[in-house]
Amino acid sequence: MVLTVGVVREVSETEQRVSMVPYVVRKAIEKGLKVIVEKEAGKLAFFDDEQYVGSGAEIREDRNELLGASDIILTLQRPEPVDVEHMKPGSIVIGTIFPGRFPDIVKKLAEYKITSFSLELMPRITRAQTMDVLSSQSSVAGYRAAILAAVNSPRLMPMLTTAAGTVRPSKVFIIGAGVAGLMAIATSKRLGASVSAFDVRKSAGEDVRSLGAKFLETTFDAVGEGGYARDLTADEQAEQQKLLSDAVAEADIVITAASVPGKTAPKIVSAGMIKSMKTGSVLVDLSAESGGNCELTQIGKTIVESGVRIVGPSNLPSEVPFSSSEMYARNILSFLDLLVDEQGNIREAGSDEILKACMVTHDGRTFYKAKGAEGGDAK
Repeated sequence: MVLTVGVVREVSETEQRVSMVPYVVRKAIEKGLKVIVEKEAGKLAFFDDEQYVGSGAEIREDRNELLGASDIILTLQRPEPVDVEHMKPGSIVIGTIFPGRFPDIVKKLAEYKITSFSLELMPRITRAQTMDVLSSQSSVAGYRAAILAAVNSPRLMPMLTTAAGTVRPSKVFIIGAGVAGLMAIATSKRLGASVSAFDVRKSAGEDVRSLGAKFLETTFDAVGEGGYARDLTADEQAEQQKLLSDAVAEADIVITAASVPGKTAPKIVSAGMIKSMKTGSVLVDLSAESGGNCELTQIGKTIVESGVRIVGPSNLPSEVPFSSSEMYARNILSFLDLLVDEQGNIREAGSDEILKACMVTHDGRTFYKAKGAEGGDAK
């Protein structure tokens, strides 16, 4: 039996991406899968229906009919509760569900006996890198954050030497040197800024320096499980605040990208630190969706406090929908290569550590174990 993969149109008002793009559809079909795509699913990402048809997909106007006909349903965010009611028992949903934040949809998926895989739960192992949606989308978010900072700043980013004199480069300070932070560093450097960065993990220093930025060192190393940052002790927090206070005050632009997996974003930039910044400075909080690294951040809003513009963006990858959709689709294809064997059968989730780590529901049971309040979508 040929498995049918359904690609749905995202319904969130802030979502412009699509889970599968035309050239990846062709590769999925070459693998032996049938692909059906909801009408105009890729429109906002600048992929039209004709491109999907040209790649071998079928276009379906009726969303409910598509959901009922699909063995595997691809989505970028979590499925809508009403959509689950139209899926056939035993079908599979692949997306970014964030089960810790949205237990109601997990309960619904289990109730209707839908197997679901949430790709933001991907383990940090070498074999999983091609499926790592958080990394691919964080790259886009970091790029977009630097552009957003440049647009909101009243200062030029690069140094200019003109007949009217020399304009010094903007000082950009980036907090958090994960995937998003490193891309923000690289983009800011390309724009000509003078860049420095901070991370509680000493190992991040090598990556920061390799991009030509200055790295602020601490006496401690807060690397935790899987290479992510761990929670800081009270003494470590005090040292961090002392080190960051001067750097934030000197910066023209601050981009925060610090997070701890499975938890709300740590509050790093205080209201007092904002007051110390120069009038006209900008802070872009990449962690706004998970609570914000700045205590004044308001998600989805740009506010001005003490003459400082604080930007709390929501779903930055969606603002670059063409490229971010391409990257997400390649992640999805790699996951399908693992999920579906060479004979076209679904592998048992328990037979592979990646499938086991990402599985949220199966056969009426819930397998996800909450580790704390999650934050953020696929970014």
